[in-house]
Amino acid sequence: MAEYTPAALAVQLLATLGRDKARLTRIDDYFHGRHDDPYMPAQADDEYRLLAKRAVSNWAPLLVNTPSQALYVDGYRAGSEVGRGTATDLASPQWRHWQRSRLDARQSAVYKGALTYGHSFTLTERVKGVVLTKGLSALRTSALYEDPANDDTPHAALTVVTWPVGEKAGRARMWDGRLEYAVTFKGLDDSDSVTVGKGKRHGAAECPVTRFAASVDLEGRTVGLVEPMIPLQNRINQTVFDLLLAQSYGSTKVRTVTGMAPPVQRDPETGEVVYDEQGNPIPLPINHNAKRFLFAEDPDVRFGSLDETPLQGFIDSIDMSVRHLSAIAQVPPHAMLGQIANLSAEALQAAEISLSRMIQEFRTAFGEAWERVFRLAAELEGALGAEDFTGEVIWRDMEQRSLAQSADALGKLREQLGIPAKGLWKRVPNVTQTELDEWDDLADEEDSVGQLASALTRATPEPITAEPLPAAA
Repeated sequence: MAEYTPAALAVQLLATLGRDKARLTRIDDYFHGRHDDPYMPAQADDEYRLLAKRAVSNWAPLLVNTPSQALYVDGYRAGSEVGRGTATDLASPQWRHWQRSRLDARQSAVYKGALTYGHSFTLTERVKGVVLTKGLSALRTSALYEDPANDDTPHAALTVVTWPVGEKAGRARMWDGRLEYAVTFKGLDDSDSVTVGKGKRHGAAECPVTRFAASVDLEGRTVGLVEPMIPLQNRINQTVFDLLLAQSYGSTKVRTVTGMAPPVQRDPETGEVVYDEQGNPIPLPINHNAKRFLFAEDPDVRFGSLDETPLQGFIDSIDMSVRHLSAIAQVPPHAMLGQIANLSAEALQAAEISLSRMIQEFRTAFGEAWERVFRLAAELEGALGAEDFTGEVIWRDMEQRSLAQSADALGKLREQLGIPAKGLWKRVPNVTQTELDEWDDLADEEDSVGQLASALTRATPEPITAEPLPAAA
């Protein structure tokens, strides 16, 4: 990328936000249930519009939450080049940075942002002498790359702190490979209003903003889980709207009567029929409901009924659309429809294979991003690991297995394959990094006690047993 002035970079980054604003806002609306109205007649009344609002069946949060709830970083294993290639350590600077930044809880927002909009960001910086990492929203942040499809280090990045309101200018922060700048602007497309303050060193050797992308193609475009599902979501909403219309207006039998004239108003004094301005008799209101019935003395009166509109077709159509959504989004049907009756463990596992593969893809992409965050934090703290490209994050095993099944499988791995016991600890279900470190300390203590006992045994001389004297003759 050619060298740009800070002002030119700020203009380009703000313009990128402006270009993507409409698309990201539409994705944000669909994620939060603000969908397009289904088709309805132009003369639709308020009752129609109320049914249209009730027809919104928002599946987008489920599409995002299902894989994101299986993404949880549980530890970090530094590379062998910094001397920690065998296990994680809560005392390592990388994991201290993680805990200090409260990323145990905050990591979920980073994943959900990336899965919703296609990408999200983190910022690693020194705050009051402490290095912290926090998430940045895709709605407020943009980054420039020399090769957006392959580079993990941005050339420059900008995040909006406050949006402009009236005549009051908005504020933003911008970073390049060496400096941080304060930016003010009055509009995303108003290049003349952009001003950039004097830069100050941010302390890292590269831009401290890291991108978390759910999926990046060779053109550098990022795609999340919500945008491709919008047409299917609209189809479901339309079908639900049609179902509500049929349910409200045609789901009950209509009783009919012919040959019966309603009673008319009469003058209370003369008893004569009262007519309206057009010369028609004015009918009296009929108090008729489900508790009442009509009868007629005239034999020419005919009673009948109109059948209700069947609703099963609408229900089947909704079910089919949800299954299509499930297949395209790689979310198991039982997770969306709640139909898990009479399913064996093997059937459930087969249904979740596609989801597991998608989650593994996300773990690979997000794991690379976290490793860059750890390298940035180590560099800012002056600790080992700034050039550690062999470290890796450890993802929690979220598969539901009983402790007995896991113990049996781990025991077989230990006995039949000779895998060291410590190497299998991290595969115990729901074990935390704190417990792993505690087990490691206890194992070292037991080993020390065993070595001491063995040394004492070797140092103790064997007792001398006297041979018996020969008996007297």
